[in-house]
Amino acid sequence: MAAPKKGRRPAGGQSRPGRALALILIAMVALTGGMFWSGHTTPRLGIDLAGGTSITLKAKAEPGQESAVNETNMNTAVGIIERRVNGLGVSEAEVQTQGRENIIVNIPRGTNEKQAREQVGTTAQLYFRPVLAVAAAAPQPAPSASSSGSPSASPKPSSSASGATVGEKSATPTATATASTQGRALTEALKAPSPTPTGSSSPSATPKASETPKANQTPDAATAALQQKFTTLNCLDPKQRTAAGEGVKPADPAVACGTNAIGEWEKYLLGPAEVEGKDVNDAKAAIDQRTGQWIVDMEFTSAGSKKFQSITSKLSQQTEPQNQFAIVLDGEVVSAPRVQTTLSASAQISGSFNQQSAQDLGNILSYGALPLSFETQSVDTVTAALGGDQLEAGLIAGAIGLALVIIYLVAYYRGLSLIAILSLGVSALLTYVIMALLGPAIGFALNLPAVCGAIVAIGITADSFIVYFERIRDELREGRTLRPAVERAWPRARRTILVSDFVSFLAAAVLFLVTVGKVQGFAFTLGLTTLLDVVVVFLFTKPVMTLLARTKFFGDGHAWSGLDPKRLGAKPPLRRTRRANASVAGPVDPKEA
Repeated sequence: MAAPKKGRRPAGGQSRPGRALALILIAMVALTGGMFWSGHTTPRLGIDLAGGTSITLKAKAEPGQESAVNETNMNTAVGIIERRVNGLGVSEAEVQTQGRENIIVNIPRGTNEKQAREQVGTTAQLYFRPVLAVAAAAPQPAPSASSSGSPSASPKPSSSASGATVGEKSATPTATATASTQGRALTEALKAPSPTPTGSSSPSATPKASETPKANQTPDAATAALQQKFTTLNCLDPKQRTAAGEGVKPADPAVACGTNAIGEWEKYLLGPAEVEGKDVNDAKAAIDQRTGQWIVDMEFTSAGSKKFQSITSKLSQQTEPQNQFAIVLDGEVVSAPRVQTTLSASAQISGSFNQQSAQDLGNILSYGALPLSFETQSVDTVTAALGGDQLEAGLIAGAIGLALVIIYLVAYYRGLSLIAILSLGVSALLTYVIMALLGPAIGFALNLPAVCGAIVAIGITADSFIVYFERIRDELREGRTLRPAVERAWPRARRTILVSDFVSFLAAAVLFLVTVGKVQGFAFTLGLTTLLDVVVVFLFTKPVMTLLARTKFFGDGHAWSGLDPKRLGAKPPLRRTRRANASVAGPVDPKEA
């Protein structure tokens, strides 16, 4: 019979457990050192634990432009929203994409939290449009016979939202141009007798506030349709205010609603967009040194400066309200200042501003041009006290779960429980350090569902130890000694552990991909701890078990080791059984062999 080759490792064996232990020790030291070096020694807490507001936004594509919801535009929107929120002085706000079409905005409690919540909701497009006419918010009664020829919703001089005027810094008025051709055509159309009011016409003849003139209409028909839309628009109705700006292209005239200096709603007839939000380079609130009033200073890009100079040159020659331009955000007029002079690279918006309204407008002008429109899916607000209570409750639940697992391990596995407890400690340390590092790295925040995932992971990790321990006990019951039992049990236990962890990780991955919001925290933590379970069992639990099997306490099957052959009902040793069988059978005849 051939002798076994030297250095051959037994099936499923761990010839050098020290290597695995050294590897995991190096990893733990490196990760812990990185955590202290980064300065983030605690995991970042989510809004539900730290307190604050979490807003989920869903991208909404315009009809026929579904491809606009793509990774590039979503990342651009994230950057703009983040700058807008941080521009208010909100510290540590988190803005990140989630899935293909969702953006999560987490605003921690503190200064300007309410203001930031309001501005996050205004996430769509910013345009500068010339004002063609302004009228009362609601449709006016039909004119009498003696006043026929006057528009039913007659344009009136505007108090221009916020009572604002706009002028260039230290500039003098100039008169160099006239209104654009399209603006003049629409102005002339407004002077014509307006269509019959809604109350005296059939429903089919009255366009809805959300209807836009068709592209294939003649100029006269398009002008009449736009005038009718303007006349019948009721800005006191929130639904009509929202519908008025839907589906309007920048190059088309539009109607919109806004509030004036005293807070009253007005409706505006607006020309095509002359300047877009992307043409504004910077805007900030300041105090006018001459008047002591709050103003908004604007600076345009090079291209925006040329556009703004052209349109203000034209508007400065008009009379009210045609000398105004409207700042339209999300289809609503946020300001409609009067133009007093030709403007270029920088300008001032002045009027009835206080500090907050000036800062709001400046922030919107700086960061308001987003590539997509968004709708708010959910808004969750948690107070600091409630967040602290939830964190405390989660930690207590985790401690209770860990204590129950340890009690069970000690009672059932006795000395083996030491290996299990050490493995749980290593897993807990790795989980904590990695969560602390993932906060600044990818914006991971520990929320309440994530804490639940960590608690569930205690059971998953303990289950892996139990599988291995029971395989070892099965080998001991078959009559083997501890050292070969440890090595023979490992391949069978390893296969079961990998299958079990794969199923858990697959469930976590699917849950992470198909859910939105806080549930993803549970899935992420469950997946992370499942992966760490594999690492700990392979690089720590198995090597430690191999080393302890060489000790007298475990190798001799001490009563408190958890591996006592008598308690396990072990069979007689396999070697003795074979020798006894050989002696009974007698010597083997060489010829028969």
